[in-house]
Amino acid sequence: MSENAKPEAHPDEHLAKWYVVHTQSGYERKAKEALEQRIKSLSLEDKIFDIIVPMRDIVTIRSGKKRAQKEKVFPGYILIKMIVTEESWVAVRTTQGITGFVGAGTKPTSISDKEVEAIMKFVLQDPPKLKAKFSIDESVKITDGPFAEQVGAIQHIDEEKGKVTVLIDFLNRETPVELDVLQISKL
Repeated sequence: MSENAKPEAHPDEHLAKWYVVHTQSGYERKAKEALEQRIKSLSLEDKIFDIIVPMRDIVTIRSGKKRAQKEKVFPGYILIKMIVTEESWVAVRTTQGITGFVGAGTKPTSISDKEVEAIMKFVLQDPPKLKAKFSIDESVKITDGPFAEQVGAIQHIDEEKGKVTVLIDFLNRETPVELDVLQISKL
């Protein structure tokens, strides 16, 4: 059950519903892998059909370099398409890293296919965004370009373009300078 590839549909899959499962924070992928192994070992391929850790692509800046990486859309949660029986419920519930189903009481509450489609649309449609670790009014040092070594305060951040406007003291005047986030560093 890979992230995008889907095996042939099982005859009973149309009876399955989507459920949200809570995991230990930071263990979403490990919980998914552990559950996939349990499905095979307990022969539950006819009850549990799909497991999704909703993630999207983002771009971050670390050590002055842009890096593409995956970001969890719902940290601490995974989506499971399954038919709830006593056996499948226990298999999911007792998998290492999974703390329980989301829902009222002891009965899991399913979510609609439309909600899952909306989540997947959000995951897939968002183009990679630059996730800069800077904030407005933060003091930064310019590391590259004609204003290298100058210190200023961030006035505006454009995450879509990966640009910042930094207010620097130039010729005894406060001057806004537009820079790439790769051209600045934290003080």
